[in-house]
Amino acid sequence: MLARHFSHFFDSDPRRLHFAAHSHHPWPDATRQAHERYWMDAATLVDRKWDRIMDTVLPAAQAHVARLLHLPDAGQVAFANNTHEFVNRLYSCLPWDRPLRVLTTAHEFHSFRRQTRRLAESGRVVVEEIAGPPWESFSERFVAAERSGEWDLVFLSHVFFDSGFVVPDLEAIVEAAPAGSLLAIDGYHAFCALPVDLSSLHARAFYLAGGYKYAMSGEGACFLAVPPGCDLRPRDTGWFASFERLSKGSSGEVPYGPDAFRFWGATFDPSGLYRFGAAMDWLRSVNIGIDDIHRHALAMQKRFLDGLARLQVPALSPAALVPPVQVTRGNFLAFDVDDAEGLHRRIAEAGIVIDRRERRLRFGFGIYHDAAMVDRLLERLAATLPR
Repeated sequence: MLARHFSHFFDSDPRRLHFAAHSHHPWPDATRQAHERYWMDAATLVDRKWDRIMDTVLPAAQAHVARLLHLPDAGQVAFANNTHEFVNRLYSCLPWDRPLRVLTTAHEFHSFRRQTRRLAESGRVVVEEIAGPPWESFSERFVAAERSGEWDLVFLSHVFFDSGFVVPDLEAIVEAAPAGSLLAIDGYHAFCALPVDLSSLHARAFYLAGGYKYAMSGEGACFLAVPPGCDLRPRDTGWFASFERLSKGSSGEVPYGPDAFRFWGATFDPSGLYRFGAAMDWLRSVNIGIDDIHRHALAMQKRFLDGLARLQVPALSPAALVPPVQVTRGNFLAFDVDDAEGLHRRIAEAGIVIDRRERRLRFGFGIYHDAAMVDRLLERLAATLPR
């Protein structure tokens, strides 16, 4: 029973049932102490706080990411306040003397989708989006698309944000990417939700994610795992990208730092790194691995679906589940329903926190849930939704 480690979040509203672990995950109590530690570092060290951040807090955060993703070099991990920074920075590495060819999916999160579609509107980008369904053939169809042309950028999510679909055969997709293309994987709905091993992929693919969702750390702790030996020079660049040369000055060609620092931006709020480190340290202290988290989430999903079938809640029938129940998914369930906005409003008024993406209602399950909490959710939904 891990809910007691989230006491500050739960005590703030005892009636609330929080089932949006795929979105704003509650923070464990250890992160509050870490947030206060950042404030005290700022108060006691003032400008010298950056020495502690760069020498202690940042390396610890990089080490956690490298450990969880099986990366051989923690120095290949860059941080930013949000993944949109990295999307723009990756785009800025590409040749802009002609329209760019971009291959992606029809299920990317807004930080990439909105930016890419806006570039397409302006004629700067030509985009091909591969649909998820039919789910069983997605990877095969994506690989075929990769081999159909010379793409400048290949970008896809490891787990789709609008359904929880886990992309199978990621190794085949990475291998099929054209040699001259920039390949990036959005891992936000995979990181700390299911085990991820990049040991065979990191040399070719960028991988981005962050702390807001399953890493339980809130805003400001997004990261980009950069392939080793990468010598790209992002045009969208900030002064942290050559942080070690600040006191030396420079002339001639704009310098870039070694390893992942070339993808850093500028001054940022580092409190997210404090919280991220604390959340990961806490997981280790209670001997919880990412595989444990995923197994627990799947068990809670099954209890929830079994309960819905028993209570016969038509609005959340198995037929509305996307993708179908037999397809491998991440740590949340998505239901495609009519009047999703109205149903979401009723659910919120009942003190249940989930979220909506267009026609889809998403229910997320985390390590702070137990069987009794799922049963309370079922009871409240049965009393709230039309029968």
